[in-house]
Amino acid sequence: MSVTKQKRVFVAGHRGMVGSAIVRQLENRDDIELVMRTSSELDLTNQKAVGEFFAEQGIDEVYLAAAKVGGIHANNTYPAEFIYQNLMIESNIIHAAHVNGVQNLLFLGSSCIYPKLAEQPMTESALLTGLLEETNEPYAISKIAGIKLCESYNRQYGRNYRSVMPTNLYGMNDNFHPANSHVIPAIMRRFHEAKLNGDKEVVVWGTGTPMREFLYVDDMAAASVHVMELDDETYQVNTQPMLSHINVGTGLDCTIREMAETMAKVVGFEGDIAFDTTKPDGTPRKLMDVSRLADLGWQYQVSLEEGLSVTYQWFLENQDSFRG
Repeated sequence: MSVTKQKRVFVAGHRGMVGSAIVRQLENRDDIELVMRTSSELDLTNQKAVGEFFAEQGIDEVYLAAAKVGGIHANNTYPAEFIYQNLMIESNIIHAAHVNGVQNLLFLGSSCIYPKLAEQPMTESALLTGLLEETNEPYAISKIAGIKLCESYNRQYGRNYRSVMPTNLYGMNDNFHPANSHVIPAIMRRFHEAKLNGDKEVVVWGTGTPMREFLYVDDMAAASVHVMELDDETYQVNTQPMLSHINVGTGLDCTIREMAETMAKVVGFEGDIAFDTTKPDGTPRKLMDVSRLADLGWQYQVSLEEGLSVTYQWFLENQDSFRG
């Protein structure tokens, strides 16, 4: 009786929100052997260390979910770290994968790659058609570079390096730092602490009018595995050499005010919601056109309220240990 050889799959960034969700998708698969390293075990910004790791490990596939991420405040405050660390991580991993014969890789980007004033909903073809949003331009440029790295290795060497661009993600293992996190974890923590303190009001940055699309991270992980495992013919029919990335989202959006009201309901905060209009709003609207992914056979499953409820339960169970 023959035994099928397991694929050795490296999930870069397995402790992060997206990487850990991908691990949850793959960890019970009989055909996959997961390979994971913490940042203390492998510095992904170190080219020599990453090269040696790939040379030694016999990796078959890579999910490149490792990245330095943060919200508007973090992007504004640490632009050098955001562009340098992300460029180094993706360059080292993609190049080392190629040098060591890894044919299949999935790069995870971000919807911030699209122009600030891109036509809505944003299609994949909007890339590089206008100016980026100023507050996260360095991060966005690093993610655009990742897409182009994948395209370039595909075009020159025939690799199968694919890219997915998620909308705004949230979920278990998110960063709940009060200043350096994305909007959902920051507001969830703010509402939770306000409820505990008996506050009568919670202040949310901006006007509350920007439109945002939110995707639960386990949906993102399921989409990532779906795209990675599409056969070449199906994938290539739905992509083009210079348009290789695929949007991942719900195709639905809401205002920040509506999201905050849903958050208050989930957390159980019964006070008022105020908006600090001296703080930046960021991009007026960010909605992804996900028709391409739908044509490839995938749609989201988790509603915003359901996803927030699961995330809040995780938050309650992990308050003493969450990042930030």
